[in-house]
Amino acid sequence: MAELRLGPLLRYADGSSATVWVETSRPCAAEVRCADGAGGETRTFQVEGHHYALVPVTGLTPGTTQSYEVFLDGTRVWPLPDSPFPDSVIRTPAEGDPVRVAFGSCRWAAPPADEKDPVGPDALDTLAARIAGDPGGERPDVLLLLGDQVYADEISNTTRRWLAARRDLSDPPGSEVADYEEYTRLYYESWLDPEVRWLLSTVPSCMIFDDHDVIDDWNTSAAWLADMRAADWWQERLLSGLMSYWVHQHLGNLSPDELATDPLYAAVRETPDATDVVRAFAARADADPASVRWSYRRDFGRVRLLMVDTRAARVLDEESRSMLHPGEARWLREQALDQPGSYDHLLIGTSLPWLLPHLVHDAEAWNAALCRGEKGARWARFGEDLRRRADLEHWAAFPASFDALAALLAEAGTGPDAPATVLVLSGDVHHAYVAEPKWPAGSASGPSSGPSSGPSSGPSSGPSSGPSSGPSSGSPAGPPDARILQLTCSPVHNSIPLSIRLGFRFGWSAVARALGRRFAGHGGCPKPPVDWRRTGGPWFGNQLMTLTLRGRSARLRLDQAREVRDGKPRLVTVTESELC
Repeated sequence: MAELRLGPLLRYADGSSATVWVETSRPCAAEVRCADGAGGETRTFQVEGHHYALVPVTGLTPGTTQSYEVFLDGTRVWPLPDSPFPDSVIRTPAEGDPVRVAFGSCRWAAPPADEKDPVGPDALDTLAARIAGDPGGERPDVLLLLGDQVYADEISNTTRRWLAARRDLSDPPGSEVADYEEYTRLYYESWLDPEVRWLLSTVPSCMIFDDHDVIDDWNTSAAWLADMRAADWWQERLLSGLMSYWVHQHLGNLSPDELATDPLYAAVRETPDATDVVRAFAARADADPASVRWSYRRDFGRVRLLMVDTRAARVLDEESRSMLHPGEARWLREQALDQPGSYDHLLIGTSLPWLLPHLVHDAEAWNAALCRGEKGARWARFGEDLRRRADLEHWAAFPASFDALAALLAEAGTGPDAPATVLVLSGDVHHAYVAEPKWPAGSASGPSSGPSSGPSSGPSSGPSSGPSSGPSSGSPAGPPDARILQLTCSPVHNSIPLSIRLGFRFGWSAVARALGRRFAGHGGCPKPPVDWRRTGGPWFGNQLMTLTLRGRSARLRLDQAREVRDGKPRLVTVTESELC
């Protein structure tokens, strides 16, 4: 009899359809049945000896909440027997309903129940407890997980013991994951946490990778990549990381219509064992990043979300460094400018913050100039070493991309059809803050320049919906019409060392800003096209931000997971404010 090994995860959900992801113990028919008769069924597919299904659910009624069950070959396997949680449900929005978007990044798996948690309460666990305690109350309409869903290079003691029983940890890569099977162990450890398992079964989720999903500082530079490719274990690690990401995370990001036209998904479902098919896809993605699109678009009524790949889509050559290769930058521009006036809020999900503390921004721009050879070969070698040691690889480390994104955000946020907000949602930096950019008068929204003008990216495995609206017709004076903000929230469950707390508090100070200007001056770095100021934070702790978007209004809340007086971790609201 087939058993449920992992899941269910409720991934996509709109007014009439949804998708539910599961892993099973053997090949079978996976079925979802809703209380009102809606549902769907599909056969599992196989990768590396594991069996998965993404079940399409149709016939849902907008504006309803339906409990659902999961059956394998006709036997009910979800809800689990004696579950302490309420039924898992699929909530379908009605036109005009507010949209609640919760987001964060960087989650170490919670330790077993009998072990002390070294990094404090898990924000996802406490979110699950809040929702389970009031099933009819407020809950997110979607949960955005902005990177580092698993840590391939920083494993738990439990997983280390499991690896040691499987292979000799004195051989590279040591106590890091080495292959697909070991990646599945990370997903089991993370997603079988009872609270998280139930939460992901009842709140739709969107995901994008960051570096630790593969390895710390993944694709920092061309020199870094060359060094990694020289390691015997790297190729298997990278291919396994991309394969497991496609199976566990990326598939569920796509809508039913996109899945129906995706050639890789069709090939996987038609093949008894799709291991070679998915491995070939991962190898192609490694050899030619422009052949694959991990970025994607989701629309929630009049809220548009663009989740952007800022890891695999990079151009690493020092003379043409870019956060996004030309095809990816063009895709982002097309999606942001598609059908002006059709959305009230534009959300750009990028694991790495666009706006950083000024000292960090200037240090990264300075370092990029050194690595380009602006101060000679000796400084270039120093710059490369510093880049790796200090993780100098955010948008500021790709100056042309930083400028191009600034221009695109302003263009999307300017004009009679501009949305109310353009919000950049990020994680990575293990604290939370709000930063607001300011454009010099007369420079707000000319045509976007930079890497978006490059050659075609070739075929894509992801969505590419909607034509570009074309470049803007001029550069209107004054600031953009939309409220444009950088919203950063991290970690969901991870350590926040004292050095991070002190460093980022200092990084926002006037003294740090003056020091940053010295760095920028030494590197001959031009002044950024925007200035910005911190308007909220920094906040430190395991935390989640939630946006409530209703019509053209937007409200932001930050909740932290804390131990309270009765000893039970809970989400505590730290701040709440109206954005517009």
